[in-house]
Amino acid sequence: MADDQSRLFVEEAAQPQNTKPKASGKTDALGHRERLRARLIEGGADALHDYELLEFVLFGARPRGDTKPLAKALIRAFGGFSEVITAEPERLRQVEGVSEAVVGAIKVVAAASELLARETVINKPVLSSWTAVIKFCHTKLAHKNREEFHLLFLDRKNRLIEHEPHGLGTVDQAQVYVREIVKRALELNASALILVHNHPSGDPQPSKADVAVTKEIQKALAMVGIDTHDHLIIGRKGHASFKAMGLL
Repeated sequence: MADDQSRLFVEEAAQPQNTKPKASGKTDALGHRERLRARLIEGGADALHDYELLEFVLFGARPRGDTKPLAKALIRAFGGFSEVITAEPERLRQVEGVSEAVVGAIKVVAAASELLARETVINKPVLSSWTAVIKFCHTKLAHKNREEFHLLFLDRKNRLIEHEPHGLGTVDQAQVYVREIVKRALELNASALILVHNHPSGDPQPSKADVAVTKEIQKALAMVGIDTHDHLIIGRKGHASFKAMGLL
């Protein structure tokens, strides 16, 4: 009996003391999210990689678990954070693991970006905030997968009073209705317009058709005393200005 008690004492003494349970996957995920949050708050977006910033966007859509694999898959599929945020919903859904909640989380960020860009230019003179105007147009159109034709309406002081889409099209063509452009400009009492459209190919250089339709619009607007201030073509990596190129 004594031997049994001695052996029991030795075996119990051999057990490690104060052993902590292994961290669960849930704990690891929470710690990762807290670290990302701290880096974002302290250093801003520059403190995070593209996929890490996208992880943060996905937290709301996936409150539990690791969002890193999906974030990296989206970056691989589209090429970068801005390309993911501005991607069309149907294209996002083609990536495995993307739910409606994920699409919603991504499109909220896209909408917020557009709203912030618009607020920097609306009711402000475009000549003194031209960089902001270009940024707004780029945010709105650069990553669209089909052509869109938009109108920026200006008042007598060249302040932006309204932005409206005019025509949607295919990958290389958008419908433009000159009479409707003139009618809308008169309705808004606009004194000038900036024409804007995108090239999904990425190359912002104007085509012969772009030049021809611009001259047609310019002529029609001039007949009712409205100036065509510029025509901007937006590509993924840059833009072209008809005015800067001497085409207006």
